[in-house]
Amino acid sequence: MVTMKGWILLLLWGATSVLGQRILKPALTRVQIGQRTFSPLVMLSLESTRSSSRRGDPTFTYVRRTCNITCPMGHVNADCDTCMCEDATLHGKVSLEDGSPAADARVYLQAKKLKLLTMADNRGMFRIPGVCPDGKNTLKIKKAKYATATVTVPESNRRNLAIQVQLHRSGKPYVFRSPEDKARRVGQSVSLCCDARGSPAPDRYLWYHNGSLLDPSLYKYKNNLILKNLKREQSGEYFCKASSAGGSAKSQVAKLAVIGRQEAACDSQPQSHLIRLPHDCFQKTTNSFYYDVGKCPAKTCVGKLDKGLRCKDNVSYCCGVSKMETRDISCDGYTLPTKVIVECGCKICTETKILVRGRATAADNGEPLRFGHIYMGNKRVSMTGYKGTFSIHVPADMERLVLTFVDRLQKFVNTTKVLPFKENGGAVFHDIKLLRKKAPVTLESTETNMISLGEMEEDDPIAELEIPPNAFYRKNGEVYSGKVKASVTFLDPRNISTAPVTQSDLNFVDEEGDVFPLRTYGMFSVDFTDEQGTESLNAEKVKVHLDAAQVKMPEHVQEMKLWSLNPETGLWEEEGDFNLERSTRRKREERTFLVGNMEIKERRLFNLDVPESRRCYVKVRAYRSERFLQSEQIQGVVISIINMEPEPGFSSNPRAWGRFDSVVTGPNGACVPAFCDEQNPEAYGAYILASMGGEELEAVPSAPKLNPTAIGVPQPYLNKLNYRRTDHEDSNIKKTAFSINMAKPSPNSPEENNGPIYAYENLSECEEAPYTAAHFRFYRIEGDRYDYNTVPFSEDDLMSWTDDYLAWWPKPMEFRACYIKVKINGPQEVNVRSRNMGGTHPRTIGKLYGIRDVRSIRDPQQRDVSAACLEFKCSGMLFDQDRVDRTLVKVIPQGNCRRVSVNSMLHEYLVNHLPMATNNDTSEYTMLAPLDPLGHNYGIYTVTDQDPRIAKEIALGRCFDGTSDGTSRIMKSDVGVGLTFTCSERSTTEQSIFQSQRNLGQQSPRESGRQPPRDSGRQSPRDSGRQSPGDLGQQSPRDSGWQSPRDSVRQSPRDSSRQSPGDLGQQSILVMPGQSPVYRRPPASRHNNQARIPMTGQRPTY
Repeated sequence: MVTMKGWILLLLWGATSVLGQRILKPALTRVQIGQRTFSPLVMLSLESTRSSSRRGDPTFTYVRRTCNITCPMGHVNADCDTCMCEDATLHGKVSLEDGSPAADARVYLQAKKLKLLTMADNRGMFRIPGVCPDGKNTLKIKKAKYATATVTVPESNRRNLAIQVQLHRSGKPYVFRSPEDKARRVGQSVSLCCDARGSPAPDRYLWYHNGSLLDPSLYKYKNNLILKNLKREQSGEYFCKASSAGGSAKSQVAKLAVIGRQEAACDSQPQSHLIRLPHDCFQKTTNSFYYDVGKCPAKTCVGKLDKGLRCKDNVSYCCGVSKMETRDISCDGYTLPTKVIVECGCKICTETKILVRGRATAADNGEPLRFGHIYMGNKRVSMTGYKGTFSIHVPADMERLVLTFVDRLQKFVNTTKVLPFKENGGAVFHDIKLLRKKAPVTLESTETNMISLGEMEEDDPIAELEIPPNAFYRKNGEVYSGKVKASVTFLDPRNISTAPVTQSDLNFVDEEGDVFPLRTYGMFSVDFTDEQGTESLNAEKVKVHLDAAQVKMPEHVQEMKLWSLNPETGLWEEEGDFNLERSTRRKREERTFLVGNMEIKERRLFNLDVPESRRCYVKVRAYRSERFLQSEQIQGVVISIINMEPEPGFSSNPRAWGRFDSVVTGPNGACVPAFCDEQNPEAYGAYILASMGGEELEAVPSAPKLNPTAIGVPQPYLNKLNYRRTDHEDSNIKKTAFSINMAKPSPNSPEENNGPIYAYENLSECEEAPYTAAHFRFYRIEGDRYDYNTVPFSEDDLMSWTDDYLAWWPKPMEFRACYIKVKINGPQEVNVRSRNMGGTHPRTIGKLYGIRDVRSIRDPQQRDVSAACLEFKCSGMLFDQDRVDRTLVKVIPQGNCRRVSVNSMLHEYLVNHLPMATNNDTSEYTMLAPLDPLGHNYGIYTVTDQDPRIAKEIALGRCFDGTSDGTSRIMKSDVGVGLTFTCSERSTTEQSIFQSQRNLGQQSPRESGRQPPRDSGRQSPRDSGRQSPGDLGQQSPRDSGWQSPRDSVRQSPRDSSRQSPGDLGQQSILVMPGQSPVYRRPPASRHNNQARIPMTGQRPTY
């Protein structure tokens, strides 16, 4: 180390002797001036040519060294690795992401070797003399836990320059675009792409095929892998691995299918798909009430390729319907038309949109997050509404949806959630629970402060925060002195009700880029401000004291770490380790604590976690009813699991939860990750629950005794898992969840290797498990309603949409739901049906679109009044977008009913928008559905959305509420009514359709087939009411409820005698623009219109 006092002497001595040069040169690498130490670039050059002094002066001889550096400004330094300018000075400031100074950041010069020049002071400032502003000098700024920043000194004529540098936290790369599934033929080429970001940015990519590394020198890849002249053996799974100085990350797996040059792109044979038929459509050929309409799996196939290799094909091709046929199903006295898939082929994939909807509310009292901000990374993408509702459009290439909910009023903790969604399109509803911020306490910044983490009655805190004196500082680096408002909110895992509030999905990425789960012992959010609450404060040298007695699993003590949440990726990143210490705190006995150090700056959410390698998957499926039919599985259901740690010796009384996960069901159910143990079945337990659209689904009961067939898991494995529904011991508790022991399947036990628990390495086996494999079940109480579509379509799978004129939904990316509110005066609840047929379009006129059935709901305020919200097919363009069709809708209540009124505004609208269908039959109502989206004043409720279920749910909520903008789950029968009927009481011997269906509901299709096909007491929700053949089947325009003028002639007795019983009492009128009304008159032999729907045991009267 050289001081200023000896500077001149050393320079002279070094210049006059070889020994002096050897000593002087390393000594000058560090120069101390006052309190500052630095490495000057302005130093005497020891490399020069021989020169002679003036007369009388000594002559110096210098040793020449070869130096190839040319300096456009200044001259080469002594080390011959950079240029220096004696009269130039660089001033710099280094800050962190939140603007606070990066104290002690080290500044290096990029040369042959990194050369430390200086360090930033407490304000983040530094000064370097001698740096040439030639645009070629590069500086590296480093600080622990932050990515190295690289900055080039700008070119300038000024001799005093200033630069500002911001450091970003160092983290592992994050893959935001994975390779896509593709299909090719032998001899074709393909490009697979992978993109990652991070701080520092990834600088290396590796590609793997079926788990084996592809040689980089052979394939010459970077972030894109190009495979030419493909061969069959190149089929399989591909993924990439992105790496940087911060670590590695792996992409999701993409499947590449390579088929022969002449091989069929898709299997032309459809898969089996059953739909339930009406009660009087018993099929002797199948011995059941079910009919196979077929299904084409929407998997990637080889289509027409454009020129060039692209990461994403311009046009995506999927296996879909290439040919359908209309089949007339023989029922009891009539035929029911349905479209059946007979051939599959490769076609352009159905374009869909992906949505995430939900509601953000407080976990303690349900208070909504009103007008809160929603962020995706650092970008604000949406806001919550007055009731906390939100809707997010998910980009097509999004793999992991990470949203952060921010309360502008600061009542709730900022909450980051990783929300699963339906990759094949449609909407998923998430109920976001927010943790209320704890009221702030006042701290003295000059004293040691202790803050408890966890407040459970009759139990000690899990941990404590220790903040030393003078640890608080402002964002500009100045030490803060004064009172501090501290709000520290702790999420205590000993309280099971807090599990849904869990931040993110408790995952981290290891050094190899693999995602692993964490088991939490508590999360805490920290918020420090000045006394006025206007300025946010940082804190350093904070200690966390974790009570080791709270860690009930001994192996977790050594593995405990402190983590912070990265709000952009939703992944947890390691902050530091814990060390064991013994001390006396609060209670006088000596106790063992795990102590960790932390600094509170940009990130304010922390976690006390241990990595857990003992993990499994649980197979869960959701169904539309208790029949648990494969064809009635529901997609888009959110399956959530709460991992529990039992109290030793009390397996039925879990002491704490350790993890919360959610997965969305697909066409083959869901595989939910969970902790498990092979040696001790009771080491981990789990609560599993399901919800859809904010509504909880019901689990299969476990009392009075287990029914393995209903639960879906055979014995003896079911006993080992200890299945219990939440109401097992108390019938007053909700039935919407069940608990199990997470017993990992034994490889030596055949009955345990077919589900429902799968080892972690067997994820693909779980995802592809057949329907017959063991699984747990939920079912939805959908109420007394039923849908039948002539063209089969699953509202859970938008890819099942078919471009057919008779499709209920004409567009796969826009779904318009229409409802009419029907009021029933009478002592009984009544089933109401809408029969929907083509009305004005020449391709669909008289043809059946579908049937909708619903049961009226009793008004809680009026004893003899009920109401029903009945869906009908909206009028509008068909799939070809060429011509409008006014749907012909018949509203038919079951039983002895009489129409008493029609909404006056609805009637006026229909009169003013011709053509108009009218009725003389007072037992029903027929209309050509309005084209306009009418509102509650008309008794009509119309909602358009990108997901059919969401559109229907919103329209139903408005219909129940009787308003055009509200929502309700309670039927309000006196407001917003479209039609009113008065119905007399049924015979005591007559069952309603839904009552009879409940009696039939528990039977399998084979069992149902043993019932007499003409049993009038057994009806399904698809067949509401004793409908006549004419009410169900395909009809000609003459029979569809209205006529064209050409057909409007008086029927002869011969024609009238040919009418089916279902057409009795029908009278309609069609008014064409510019023409006079033309009536169809009924035969004189008809009497009571009520006879068209006979009571059980009665025959129609004529």
